[in-house]
Amino acid sequence: MGDKSMNSFVKVCWDHEFDVEPIETFSELDDDGYELRKVEVYKDGRFDWVDASRETDTIGLGEVPFPALEEINRQDEFRADIITAAEFEVAWFRARRGS
Repeated sequence: MGDKSMNSFVKVCWDHEFDVEPIETFSELDDDGYELRKVEVYKDGRFDWVDASRETDTIGLGEVPFPALEEINRQDEFRADIITAAEFEVAWFRARRGS
């Protein structure tokens, strides 16, 4: 009792040549690994964001739990790391400010 669930925060960098795909994704995850909020950053500096109340044609919350970081990092073009809540909030603020 009294245990407060703690959300986790993940940043995934994607090394690719596609202009329409994000190069960085910041995700806030609940205890079960589902995305609560997400920010995507594109090569041209554009940001996009999504939460439970907003989705667009280009971004939505994942419908399955977030994969293990080890699974993501096995793919050479991806680098996934745990980040702090503060790091996520900086990306969130920048994305929201730009929309």
